[in-house]
Amino acid sequence: MARPTPLSGFPEWLPEGRIIEQHVLDVLRRTFELHGFVGIETRAVEPLDQLLRKGETSKEVYVMRRLHEEPGSEPDRADTLGLHFDLTVPFARYVLENAGHLAFPFRRYQIQKAWRGERPQDGRFREFVQADIDVVGAGTLPYHYEVELPLVMAEALGALREIGVPPVRVLVNNRKVAEGFYRGLGLTDVEAVLRNIDKLDKIGADAVAGLLVAEAGASEDQARACLALAAISGSDESVIDRVRALAGESNDLLDEGLDELGALIRAASVRAPGVVVADLKIARGLDYYTGSVYETVIVGHEQLGSICSGGRYDTLASDGANTYPGVGLSIGVSRLVSRLISRGLVTTTRSVPSAVLVAVSNEDDRGRSDAVAAALRARGIPVEVAPSAAKFGKQIRHADRRRIPFVWFVGGDGQAADQVKDIRSGEQVDADASVWTPPEADLWPRVVPA
Repeated sequence: MARPTPLSGFPEWLPEGRIIEQHVLDVLRRTFELHGFVGIETRAVEPLDQLLRKGETSKEVYVMRRLHEEPGSEPDRADTLGLHFDLTVPFARYVLENAGHLAFPFRRYQIQKAWRGERPQDGRFREFVQADIDVVGAGTLPYHYEVELPLVMAEALGALREIGVPPVRVLVNNRKVAEGFYRGLGLTDVEAVLRNIDKLDKIGADAVAGLLVAEAGASEDQARACLALAAISGSDESVIDRVRALAGESNDLLDEGLDELGALIRAASVRAPGVVVADLKIARGLDYYTGSVYETVIVGHEQLGSICSGGRYDTLASDGANTYPGVGLSIGVSRLVSRLISRGLVTTTRSVPSAVLVAVSNEDDRGRSDAVAAALRARGIPVEVAPSAAKFGKQIRHADRRRIPFVWFVGGDGQAADQVKDIRSGEQVDADASVWTPPEADLWPRVVPA
């Protein structure tokens, strides 16, 4: 058989990488649950017409079909299934299907794989893990959730600092501020303005100014004003004053947006000082978000792009009679983990769960080694038994290659005491499988700064 070729865009971590990923997921899950979010999981597929209902390109959707279709059958878009490319569409469908069984506001977290047929590059994959949190209301949803959600994410990502993950910045804006400001300038094609402002980091201010004139109908003065707004950022309420000064005349929509953005900045200055930063060029979700919008970057790794984004949406789902507004954020777990691994930012204390290798003196006595391992496992200690009754030096080297810290030797004649050896220090002591426990730091593999 020829040596297999890796599939681009479908990451497969080595054991150490999987331990790192699992630790990240555990920290996120624990933080979400501390804030009262309940975990759900939705199916991997949705009808293709639902996946494409917000205008996403069909080129990015992986379509599901049987290898052998019925003769003469023509696929119908409404009946065709596609793998979901994010967790929003399946969650919207889940809310509609289960609204009668959910208590609103509904606080949900969801950690699952998604699939997107885009060109793989650094931090972008065709198969990836996302971790989402949302709060969804029935009919209405108070603004304070727009303050709470980015702070929960800041806490979750901040909890990863102890393993060596760099600090993050949660960049926030409010669509009402942008729209109120643009309309105050006399611009009516707000979507075109937002679409081009969103290109600032990629093509620069001069190119964006040209696009605003060509595509959004802006004059040169209006284009300069839009760019001046996008240049405003900061972590205190002076941001609000700068926007008001730039706008000159106010309007209801601008005032509402600035009041909301100010409330978020004030709360963040208390709960996450320096982490949440107002950035007036954040424009994501052109036809989707209706209030606060968020993007999150790793400090020192900004070129990776946002690892966590989201915002307020007034129509997550609607059945014609009821509307379900919400606010949510999504962490690109695979993007984050790939950066931690590729840049060597974190490492693991070992690549296997086992804290102890029970040596085997000869194959006839393997049952005694198995009994010791069972006794240790019953007390919550991860153990494996040596693969063969080789010389003890070879068994110790086997443990060392796997970074297993302790080797257990069963008493030779059944009367002598068992002994356990810390192969790092060389210390060897008598041990009883009913009472001996490794130090807490050695019990399970840990993720630590590199």
